Amino acid sequence: MKQIKFLFMAVVCLMISAVAKADDKPIAPDALPPAAKAFIQANFPGKKVIYAEKDFNMYECRLSDGTEIDFNKKGNWDKVDCKATAVPAALIPEAIKSYVKANFPDCIITKIDKERYGIDIELSNDLDLKFNYQGQLLGMDD
Repeated sequence: MKQIKFLFMAVVCLMISAVAKADDKPIAPDALPPAAKAFIQANFPGKKVIYAEKDFNMYECRLSDGTEIDFNKKGNWDKVDCKATAVPAALIPEAIKSYVKANFPDCIITKIDKERYGIDIELSNDLDLKFNYQGQLLGMDD
């Protein structure tokens, strides 16, 4: 009986996953919300959106330099992943910039992600740092 319940739950999870992915639809870069387009122009001048996608409540895009940006449905950024280059300094709270400069002077911040608890960043050495919204370190993962 337990095996049947487990199998049923597994099938339900797979169906939910398939339905969630079906909501992802490629869109024209011009279809991004105005706030998202303004954000890209201000923080990534000269970079073009080469791919954009909309799902239920988010937008995702990829820029010509490989940067990936997630926006909420209003067009406010949620995650910026610059891969091997630095996240624009304007996006990083001062307390976090200071902490990284003092403790990891040879590293750059390559990814920043807004979470419920605060801000998650990734450094060029692949270290993941978690901060609250006041810029206090909560933890780190490698």
